[in-house]
Amino acid sequence: MSWSRETNPGGFCVLQVVSQTALQDAKQLILCAFDENKDGRIDISELAQILPMEENFLLLFRRDHPLESSVEFMKVWREYDTDHSGYIEADELKMFLHDLLKQVKKDAEVTDEQLITYADTMLQLFDRNKDGKLQLSEMAKLLPVKENFLMRPIFKGAKQLTKDDITRVFNLYDRDNNKWIENEELHGFLKDLMELIQEDYDAEDIEESKRVLLQQCDLNRDGRIDKDELSMVLITFARASRVEDSGAEAAATAK
Repeated sequence: MSWSRETNPGGFCVLQVVSQTALQDAKQLILCAFDENKDGRIDISELAQILPMEENFLLLFRRDHPLESSVEFMKVWREYDTDHSGYIEADELKMFLHDLLKQVKKDAEVTDEQLITYADTMLQLFDRNKDGKLQLSEMAKLLPVKENFLMRPIFKGAKQLTKDDITRVFNLYDRDNNKWIENEELHGFLKDLMELIQEDYDAEDIEESKRVLLQQCDLNRDGRIDKDELSMVLITFARASRVEDSGAEAAATAK
């Protein structure tokens, strides 16, 4: 059984027991009404139909206007994680949503009460562990990027990476063209790498990955990655991907 909460005419909160049968019935009603592609899930475009106009708009705007890359994502993350806690907390999320609405609805006036409602809605939708704040992987669902560069075909099935392949990937992350991958560029690379390994990750995971990466591949110990150092990472990653794919194929054949 589960609990639902409602307020009686006297203004008091009343807890009621809700059976699993009632919950399943409610779930089926929602799926029948909004699950247009009949996959048993509610995606962002379907979910947007349920929400009030502004929350609807916020979801669809982010889906239709993704960031160029994880480097840009990390720049946004650093801008709004103002206390450097490694999380986007409710007040920081309010500021992000305020700036987003101002960006596309320049003449719209948004009250603080509205922002609280919008932030609360976004937390309900994307805060998977229900700790009242967004970790990196949760914010990445709200703020998608066009492409994870490390999912490009050159990492799948290639017997070896060429110099041109490595140069192409290096240039994707070296956004300021200064011949190093550093700061948000490095964090964006690690975010893309992390997403291939696990679904849930936070800022501490990125920092730990950065520590290990620099320890093993930053040969000149300058705290950043040049093209030769990146090639070590990419070759190791591509080799591991081929081994994983071969293991999966062997397992499928055995079945």
